[in-house]
Amino acid sequence: MTPMTRALVDAIPMPALLIGPDMRVLAANAGAAQVLGDSGIGGHVARVLRQPAVLEAIEACRSGGARTEAQYIADDAGQDAHFDVTCAQVEGAVLVCLADVSPAMQTDRMRRDFVANVSHELRTPLTALSGFIETLMGPARGDVTATDRFLGIMQGEAARMERLVHDLLSLSRVEAQQRQRPKTLVDLTRVVRGAVDGLCGVAQKAGMQLSAELADTPVWVQGDADQLRQICINLIENGLKYGGQGGRVDVTLGVEAHYAALRGPAAILSVRDDGPGIDPLHIPRLTERFYRIDSHRSRQKGGTGLGLAIVKHVAQRHRGRLIIESQPGKGCEFRVALPWAEAE
Repeated sequence: MTPMTRALVDAIPMPALLIGPDMRVLAANAGAAQVLGDSGIGGHVARVLRQPAVLEAIEACRSGGARTEAQYIADDAGQDAHFDVTCAQVEGAVLVCLADVSPAMQTDRMRRDFVANVSHELRTPLTALSGFIETLMGPARGDVTATDRFLGIMQGEAARMERLVHDLLSLSRVEAQQRQRPKTLVDLTRVVRGAVDGLCGVAQKAGMQLSAELADTPVWVQGDADQLRQICINLIENGLKYGGQGGRVDVTLGVEAHYAALRGPAAILSVRDDGPGIDPLHIPRLTERFYRIDSHRSRQKGGTGLGLAIVKHVAQRHRGRLIIESQPGKGCEFRVALPWAEAE
């Protein structure tokens, strides 16, 4: 093998090995060594690529000359990494290239899970509506008491679907704008105060206390006012729903001169409740779409399972951070840190 051939293998921007006529590894680049753990140069290819389908593809290419393909699955820190393997003859040897398709497979899996979750969330209210409509058209026709009761339930199920569709559209819009950082200066104090004032009635109806400790002066951030308002409403509603009867939700807004995670000054919005708290085991997954600790309770409270996902994506669009802290029996605190922009 010439130095030029070895240099070409090294230059390939994906894991690659060159296999000789005797099925021994002639050359392997750094990517191959990283994936396989041992490039195995000089040894038989079966030492480093132990999966039969891959070895058969290499042998078929070596003996037949035609390009062959296979799938290779590697263990990457306890998780399977999937590679598309392509074998092609080069000057009597076989060049084996491994293209990492794990991100594409993960995206496809997330898409399938998302569709399945949406279908599941819509199926329940749709089934209920269909059943009540059938009953009202049949056995309950003319029964005023039953009609009133069923219509009330149907209204609730329709409202649940409306909330789900609204949140899905909101999440879709935020994701579509993820790389477009807002440029408008927004007074976060005014946004938070408006959200708190708008939810006072909800808190009173839920038997909760809602308090706000806000700065007397404007707190400016570069942002989308509607999306920032959505952050406030989602977090406060979350506290009111799950904080517990008779509890309280405290909202604070302040400024830190230097916030390490943002490498500069930050506006910090905190929403804290004194409810039952959350097991730390669940916290990393709370912002996943449709993830619920208690699915039945969440649906009873009118939750769609998308509120915190929306908060996280809005915070990311504004180059901010969402931090969740909680312990069982000690309530929850949700903090959103956003880059602070001093008014000019």
